[in-house]
Amino acid sequence: MAVRGALAAVREREDLHVILIGPSDHLDQQLTECGGERDRISVHHATEVITMDDSPVDGVRKKKEATIMVGFDLVKKGQADAVVSAGNSGATMAAAVRKLGRLPGISRPGIASFFPTLKNPVMLMDIGANVDCRPQHLYQFAVMASSCSRLLLDISKPRIGLLSIGEETGKGNALVKETYELLRQSPLNFLGNVEGRDVYKGDVDVIVCDGFVGNVALKASEGLAQMLASFLKQEFNRNLMTKLVALIALPVLKNFKSHVDHRRYNGATLLGLKGIVVKSHGSADVFSFTNALERAAEGGIPVMIFVGNAGCIQIHQVQPLRALGGVALRALQRRG
Repeated sequence: MAVRGALAAVREREDLHVILIGPSDHLDQQLTECGGERDRISVHHATEVITMDDSPVDGVRKKKEATIMVGFDLVKKGQADAVVSAGNSGATMAAAVRKLGRLPGISRPGIASFFPTLKNPVMLMDIGANVDCRPQHLYQFAVMASSCSRLLLDISKPRIGLLSIGEETGKGNALVKETYELLRQSPLNFLGNVEGRDVYKGDVDVIVCDGFVGNVALKASEGLAQMLASFLKQEFNRNLMTKLVALIALPVLKNFKSHVDHRRYNGATLLGLKGIVVKSHGSADVFSFTNALERAAEGGIPVMIFVGNAGCIQIHQVQPLRALGGVALRALQRRG
C-alpha cells in the first residue's frame, strides 16, 4: 500500500519527494511491479523493523538499524524534513524523543488529530501516546493543541474543552478535576468540560484528554462511521425499489461518505518534539496514503515513509508545525 500510495502522490504533486525506508531489494521489486515514474521516489536501505509486538523501549534500544531509527537519523542530519510512520506507536514516540528531543518546557509529547464536526474540525489531544497522565501533561496538551489549531486553522483564540463525563464543574475523575482548575486559571480560552456527545458539535476547537480516553474515542468514532455506512448499504440493497432510490440519492450518498470516511482524517501529528513526526493506522490503504502525502506536500517538504512498518499517513504543513515550538514555549513561559 505504501509504495502504490507514494507513486500516486508524486504523480499528483510535482513538489513532493518520498523516501521509502526498508529492505532495498524488496522495495525496488515493488516499485518495478507497480510501474510509474520514480524521479521523486528514492529508496533508503534498512535491515530491521520494530514490530507491533516488540516492546517500544527494547525495540528502540536493541534495533539500531530499524526503519524508524534510520528515518529519524535522516531527519536529524537534515536529509529529510518529516517522519511518517504507521508502525508501533510507542516505538515511534520513543525513537522520536531519543533522536529529536522534546521542545523546551514539554515533559510529555502527545498525538493530536483533527476530527470532523457539524461546523469546523476539532483537534483532539492526546489520542494514544500517553495512557497515564498528570494534570500538567494535559495542560501542556492544551497549550500545544491550541497553538497548532491557531496556526493551521487561523483561529485567533481557539476554544478549549476538557473531555469529561459531564459538563458541570466538578464532574470527572481526579485527573479531570485538577486539570480543570489548571485550565481555568490559565490565559487559554477554556470553556469548560465537554461530554463525548459534544465532540462532533463543533462548539470548541480543541478537546483535551489523556491518551487512553482519546484513543477509545478515536476508535469508537471510526467504528461508528463504518457501521453507519454498512447500514446504509444494506438498506439500499434490500430490493429493486431501494436500489433505484439509492441511484437517485447517489450524489448525496457520496457527499455523506466523504464527510464520515475516517480515511480522510487518518494520520495524527506528534506535538512537543523538535521535528515533524506523524503517525497513522497500520491499516491505511492507498487512498489514505495518497491523501496524506498530497496534504503533506502542501508544505513543500520531502516526506518519508517507513515501508517496513506496515505503512504511513499524515496531514500537516511544515512551517506552522515548526513555528508551533516557539508559540507553545512562550505560552508555557507565561504560565510559569
